[in-house]
Amino acid sequence: MNSKVQSLKAFLGQAGRVALVEVAATKGSTPREAGAFMLVSASAIFGTIGGGQLEYMAIDKARQMLRSLPSPLWGGSDDEVGRGGGRGVSMPPPRRANTSSRRLLSDPPHEGEGNETRIAVDEVCATLDVPLGPEIGQCCGGRVEVSIRIVDGSLEQQLIARAQSEEAHLPHVYLFGGGHVGQALAASLALLPIHVVVVETRSEALEGMPETVEARLTPMPEAVVREAPAGSAFAILTHDHALDFLIVAEALKRDDAAYVGMIGSKTKKATFRNWFLKSAEGSEAQFDRLVSPIGGNAVKDKRPPVIAALAAAEIMTALASHATDALSAAGAEKAMAG
Repeated sequence: MNSKVQSLKAFLGQAGRVALVEVAATKGSTPREAGAFMLVSASAIFGTIGGGQLEYMAIDKARQMLRSLPSPLWGGSDDEVGRGGGRGVSMPPPRRANTSSRRLLSDPPHEGEGNETRIAVDEVCATLDVPLGPEIGQCCGGRVEVSIRIVDGSLEQQLIARAQSEEAHLPHVYLFGGGHVGQALAASLALLPIHVVVVETRSEALEGMPETVEARLTPMPEAVVREAPAGSAFAILTHDHALDFLIVAEALKRDDAAYVGMIGSKTKKATFRNWFLKSAEGSEAQFDRLVSPIGGNAVKDKRPPVIAALAAAEIMTALASHATDALSAAGAEKAMAG
């Protein structure tokens, strides 16, 4: 399994000089939120701040800064420059634009106060204050402040620690079954900011899974449900209906699950209901939480990649809704306690 942390470390280890481009502040409608970032080297990028002209401007400015770095300032080779060469060089923290202390490189004339793009820089930091309007060819209508910093050893460690923290708090999605739909769904989910675990009883069904997906081989997949963290999503689509039923029954008993979905037809769902209520000691309230078929029935297309795309969107919507509900509940409890 190759995680985002591993990808970040690999990029930092191979890119040479690197600049951090981060959304420092936003106003109105913007492509990304404050805190979104990307890393820029002379020939590659890692991450995104939303694309479009804003991102192009930021990449261009970051590469200008990287090209202008004098080697004697750093005391290292080109591969070392940008992260202190391992010599303990530290960078100042980011600062908001202050034209009294920094050289103003660009202040194009535009009619209307506050509609101009402002770029302020010093030796190792820059701030872009950009209106997302016709002046730059974007029509979001908001305004974004972007900070650009050269990455030194200290900032590199901060970025890795931040990525590790984010990864530790990713919502978990457990995908039971590595058949045609399972493979397609794993590929779709692998692109998303979630921790995906594919659970199988057959080793050959786990072959060819995306490198960012955790593959878990077990003779008792239903036991994995009990070990899952709160707020997890469960998508069940094994090769065996009886196994599906066992896993779904375990998942529906998890009141803290964000999503429980089972692939199948109306007949399969009705058969499961009868078994769940009569033999598995389930309740109607628990059964009502089951999503089946997964991906809904609005699109009449049973090709695996189509089912996967619809199911991935359905799962992400459920995870987001569950997270919002959890935050609201936590806020209500805090207010009552206060």
